[in-house]
Amino acid sequence: MAPIGHKVSPTPSAAALSRARERARLLPDCLVEARRIANTVISGWHGRKKRGIGENFWQFRPFVEGDSITRIDWRRSARDDHTYIRDREWEAAHTIWLWASMSPSMMFHSKLGMVSKESRALVLMLATAEIVARSGERIGCPGVMEPITARNAAERLAHALIHADLEGSMPDTGMIRGASEIVLFGDFLDPPDKTLQQLQPLSQRGLRGHIVEVSDPVEEDFPYSGRVEFTDPATGEKFLSGRSEGLREEYRQLYFARREALRDGCRHMGWNYIAHNTSRPASEALVAVHMYLSGQPGRAIGGAP
Repeated sequence: MAPIGHKVSPTPSAAALSRARERARLLPDCLVEARRIANTVISGWHGRKKRGIGENFWQFRPFVEGDSITRIDWRRSARDDHTYIRDREWEAAHTIWLWASMSPSMMFHSKLGMVSKESRALVLMLATAEIVARSGERIGCPGVMEPITARNAAERLAHALIHADLEGSMPDTGMIRGASEIVLFGDFLDPPDKTLQQLQPLSQRGLRGHIVEVSDPVEEDFPYSGRVEFTDPATGEKFLSGRSEGLREEYRQLYFARREALRDGCRHMGWNYIAHNTSRPASEALVAVHMYLSGQPGRAIGGAP
């Protein structure tokens, strides 16, 4: 539920057209902001390194039975009494799918938040595309853009989003084939059981997932008091509260219980969960996503509780 004043268009078709136009106006600025925060995060990051077939040196390790003698580094081995193998870095491109929810609730923006949830989700998605594209990964958006490997992948994704017909809180993943990773940005306000039921098939298909829950400060704090009318941005349904301050404790318990259930469900699937509040810098969430994607979860920042 969003506070009154969050306008809902009278017909779904009018709402879809209005939102498409608003998103088209929003995306150029989102792309500029995405590149700015990507540049602040990417410094010092050297990609998604792992051992494999490639040209770049990865590490020395002791020779074991079964290793090819052609891989022995004789110069390193001559330094002591051990025989060492010279491992190289894996260079196969990886496919990362990115999705930002376009549900009506994502348009919400209180005075306590820096931007709307939709704007922040788009910035984070484009910034993630900017970072991983620089390391040579393939970037795709379910139902919007087939995976591509290009330095300007973020710009091409933004252009595709302008012309895409996006609705709903979850993507159509029918185009995703093979093992890859998916990063979903949204508010995930549906009951956690419903959300996890939608995510489970993706996990079963071998996708490694990362959930970024974007929230507005008032959704976490519920700072209302007195007579307040709330409006559901999706249905237009209204709820009038005479003493809103009396609802705060119960509301917060339910809100964070939903978040914790979603976090636990993601963990059981082997997925990662990040909570991010729009009153915080976007770079915090981007660092967390970037660390998970680069295989350094111990350095990821989890965001809000």
